[in-house]
Amino acid sequence: MCAGREMMFHKSSESIHMEKAYEAFRAVIRALVGGEETEAPLCGVDVAGQFRPDDPSPDAALRNLNAAFLIVQAGAAHPLYARAEAFIFGEGKSGGTDAAAFYRDGISLVRSEIEERCEEDRGFFEKLSGLARWLGSPENRDRRREAAVRIREIFFPEGIGIPEDRDRLVAKFREKRSVRIERLNPDPIRNPAEEILWTSNVLLTVPAAGKDVDGLAVPETVREELRRAAEAPQRYWYDHPMPVGVAPEQNELLYGLRGLDRAVAFEKARGTVPGDAKLSCLLSISVTHEGLQDPAGACLQEMVRHGPRWRHLRVWALSETDCSRITREVLLPAVRHYPGCGDGESLHAIIGVDGEYGRHYSFLKAVSAFWQVFMDPRVRATFKIDLDQVFPQDLLVKETGASAFQHLCTPLWGALGRDREGERVELGMIAGALVNQKDAARSLFTPDVGYPEDDIRGDEWIFQSRLPQALSTEFEMMTRYGKGALDGKTRCLQRVHVTGGTCGILVDSLRRFRPFTPGFIGRAEDQAYLLAGLYRRHAGKLLRYVHKDGLIMRHDKEGFAADAVKSAVTGKELGDYIRILLFSLYAGALPWPSSRIKAATDPFTGCFISAIPHTLVYLRLALRASVLFGEGKGARAVELIETGSRRLHTLVRDFKRHPDLLRHRYVFEKKGWDCYYRILDQAEKGLARGEPFSLDLRRKAMKILDACELRL
Repeated sequence: MCAGREMMFHKSSESIHMEKAYEAFRAVIRALVGGEETEAPLCGVDVAGQFRPDDPSPDAALRNLNAAFLIVQAGAAHPLYARAEAFIFGEGKSGGTDAAAFYRDGISLVRSEIEERCEEDRGFFEKLSGLARWLGSPENRDRRREAAVRIREIFFPEGIGIPEDRDRLVAKFREKRSVRIERLNPDPIRNPAEEILWTSNVLLTVPAAGKDVDGLAVPETVREELRRAAEAPQRYWYDHPMPVGVAPEQNELLYGLRGLDRAVAFEKARGTVPGDAKLSCLLSISVTHEGLQDPAGACLQEMVRHGPRWRHLRVWALSETDCSRITREVLLPAVRHYPGCGDGESLHAIIGVDGEYGRHYSFLKAVSAFWQVFMDPRVRATFKIDLDQVFPQDLLVKETGASAFQHLCTPLWGALGRDREGERVELGMIAGALVNQKDAARSLFTPDVGYPEDDIRGDEWIFQSRLPQALSTEFEMMTRYGKGALDGKTRCLQRVHVTGGTCGILVDSLRRFRPFTPGFIGRAEDQAYLLAGLYRRHAGKLLRYVHKDGLIMRHDKEGFAADAVKSAVTGKELGDYIRILLFSLYAGALPWPSSRIKAATDPFTGCFISAIPHTLVYLRLALRASVLFGEGKGARAVELIETGSRRLHTLVRDFKRHPDLLRHRYVFEKKGWDCYYRILDQAEKGLARGEPFSLDLRRKAMKILDACELRL
């Protein structure tokens, strides 16, 4: 055969192979959503019945678009395929412009992603083809448990064996995450009230509709700023932001600070900290609307003046405006003065608290180093809490024999050791656990995330993150030292799955390893914090979290702000979808093989790192919306589609236009953080020498922070 004909034959074979791959995928989707009228869809939703183009009801346009998308994914063998395709590319265009474009782009994105995956991984193609053949038998589709396992092999392999093989998996992952301790920290934290800068975040939004701004006890200039902010478009979305003017009994800020104040009082009575100690707590204020940054501090000041008084705390609150002052008046002059710091062009981008969760999360860690250099050199660590969480001190002592602060004095925090792969690790970060308020009386060691029911519907067939989350909660957060090999003295557990609160880092480790969460990360910012430096070494060591058993906070959100939790459901679902997209692409942007990153972070964190992220995101949203429509929750489904198509489509298009966007952003932010820590190193040396410039820099820093202190 001549070379030309051989090449044509190769291309033809490749084309046939790709066509077979996509048809196999379509056959799987057809089994999920139903094809023939007599065929019950595995997903448990009558998707075909939701496609009624002549329906004039208010929700019909988006319901039809959503159903048409799923039917088109099911392929030409679906009896409604031609009608659905004509609708989504023709008459459905006007039914929700953003959503229609989102779904149309999704059809080609999913196809190209599946074909590329099959081309790169022959094993994936064979599994997909085998699944399509297996599901082709009606008898097999009736074996739902086996069908779920086989489908998960394609879309969600991290969920296989959970919870059926739970005991073996718990033992396996505990062994995988174990660390052999070579040296406990010879100088652990001794006075958490003095040596730890405590941090938390306030998510602030404009006053609720109907709230009388004139009734707020703030200057008229602040009221006017609030009115303008309320009229501005929303820029950032958070799970359950606190409206300005919220009732004191639903005020997360007051609740959290009162709980922390009581925790310190308990420690003083116990003799853990000196009686005259004042705990330093720094808050970031992240806002939803443009223009809310400037009045944010005054609004918080007004809240605390009318709330319960604390006796054992000093509290500072920094908004984006305050962070800009730090950059402009302290950091940028330092860049120009100290040699070797870098150009500082990215400092404004990384130093701040507005935007996605990752930005304020990194700031709340990094600010402890700034605090150590310019405010209080006694600070050796930072520990973040969420304001809807409190330390259940009486129960901690009863069940663990130690108070919260005593747990933080563990020599495990800062210990050195070797992991199961023989890597040298520094346990410079610490992570605790959570218990839900309703479960605390039963036992503090009750997992805050339980295993889901077996009966799965809709999107749960292709992705159910609660399975590995429950497993990870059990084998990581619920681990207790003293029994078996993990004794907490010679061997301990390293953590990957951490929560936004109940975690900390030693400032010395922070300044040497320089971890951060990129500002584009909107969900699981706590787990992303580890990824940026997962295999970055310092003096031959890797930075890791140590698990501290018994360091448990009680999660009270359901108890005092249940309405806020309910209203945040759609945002949390979308955050989950965005997380798949971002974590998958971010893992590919980091300077280590994404397969290695995924292996190190499975089962929970790693389950969001997928080789087919667009496919998962589109199918999850569409199947979830179909479930909501089927349950008569049309308003929720419409909200999910409208908000989801807008937010997801922006990301999808950005990544399509700029494939290296996340890699460039990671490098850009890493340079910024390197510059930041070099500044602090130089300033610290200058202060030690009594250098006038460094002393003046400290005066400026202290002046900015002094203006941010909340005073009763």
